[in-house]
Amino acid sequence: MRVDSSLAILASVSGAAAFWRMECRGLGALARLDPLIDPGVASQHAHAIHGSSGFNSDATYEDLVNGDCTSCAVAEDKSAYWAPAVYFKHANGTYQEVLQDGGMLAYYFLNYDLKDTTKGIKAFPNNFRMIAGDSSRRNYSVGGLDFLLPDPPKSNWASMGQTNQADLRQRAIGFNCLNYDTDPEPTLYRHYMPDKAFLDAKCKHGVRFELSFPSCWNGKDTSSPDHKSHVAYPDTVLNGDCPEGFDVKLPGLMFETIWRTHDFVGVPGEFVISNGDVSGFGYHGDFISGWDENLLQAAVEQCTNGSGLLSDCPLFTLISADEQRKCKIPAPPMIASEKLAGIIGNVLPGGVEIQYGPAPAVHKKPEIALPSISLPAPNVLPGGVFQEQPTSTPEVQEVPEPTSTSTPTPTPTPIPSDPPVPEGYELVRTDYVTNGNVVSKIVVIETVEYVMVATETVTVTATPGADKARREVQHLHLHRHRHGAH
Repeated sequence: MRVDSSLAILASVSGAAAFWRMECRGLGALARLDPLIDPGVASQHAHAIHGSSGFNSDATYEDLVNGDCTSCAVAEDKSAYWAPAVYFKHANGTYQEVLQDGGMLAYYFLNYDLKDTTKGIKAFPNNFRMIAGDSSRRNYSVGGLDFLLPDPPKSNWASMGQTNQADLRQRAIGFNCLNYDTDPEPTLYRHYMPDKAFLDAKCKHGVRFELSFPSCWNGKDTSSPDHKSHVAYPDTVLNGDCPEGFDVKLPGLMFETIWRTHDFVGVPGEFVISNGDVSGFGYHGDFISGWDENLLQAAVEQCTNGSGLLSDCPLFTLISADEQRKCKIPAPPMIASEKLAGIIGNVLPGGVEIQYGPAPAVHKKPEIALPSISLPAPNVLPGGVFQEQPTSTPEVQEVPEPTSTSTPTPTPTPIPSDPPVPEGYELVRTDYVTNGNVVSKIVVIETVEYVMVATETVTVTATPGADKARREVQHLHLHRHRHGAH
């Protein structure tokens, strides 16, 4: 991963007095797991997961800190960092994994709240959790601006009324076209993923996905129901003034991942983020802190060298790149057979469909519970699609999704009772077929077709002039679903 040319740019853009760059050279897992959005079940789409080997579908702080290893460069950092994977859809409909170039970098910016720089910076509390971005977003709605054009100067955002959280969230995403033979693009310069023709012509060394997380905190909640409401962005995303009610400044976290889109130059097709997004507007990421709060606070106060190098902080125990790459996250059995790497077939993991927008993507929640074990590696299981709540007010109506707050207690599989036989007609045969949690009653009668629902309500339809010798078979299915808690 080429990073040297971006360091000075990042520092100047953010106004950082100091920062460090957490290198995560190892990919802990490529898996459909997400303990924040889809706890206990196979998540809607595939994620590239970095950090503690203790990560799993219900990951707790204790799980992370007790992990045997981390795929990142500091032994004391047992955090979990994850974001959607990227695939290439060939012209024949086949999907292929796009590889990372050098893993992921997590920048920690030590930017003060510019309203009051004397307040300092507070370390993430133990088990701190947050999400940046919105998986369902498929449009750009900042002030009616053309998303193809560069942002106006940051100094004008306030006067233009563009410092609300909805707008800042959309500007916290970047797709940096890499060509090391030319001057680099600024950080968070482009808020959409360029099409393949542009990538082939301009982005000789791939695309760097960038995602900045909120760094202003309400000072009390380690998370919130949507994993977003307890935090906010300063008024220029990476730096600036924190809004009222979010007066505690945290380290500014930013994910940076280079994807090898240049491996597909000249190959017909398109790039797709694993949540079914080709626009980039729905890019997002998740974070659970696995730091010891006291150690991280010491690092915030003492590791203030502007180099960005981890080696300049004596508090950190460094891990070699080779050791980082050896750290893997185990796969739960229910998704261990899923193919997420290489060429994976004609459907995205989890059966995710591409939704182009501009309306928000409508996703279904997964319904398949996973055993409480450590997490997965490349693998799949039929699942639904996850939807985050919208992070701004788009120009189209968001579609809410139903949520489940508890796991229903399984009940014995019901056996359907015999349906009534209309006068003058004959019940020929009644059969039962059991398949897992589904009991099917097969009733064969002459001329009449029965349609049954779970309440055993029967609709009888007689077709005038029908031949009595014709027989219809109707199945009554009684399903018992088991839902994972969310």
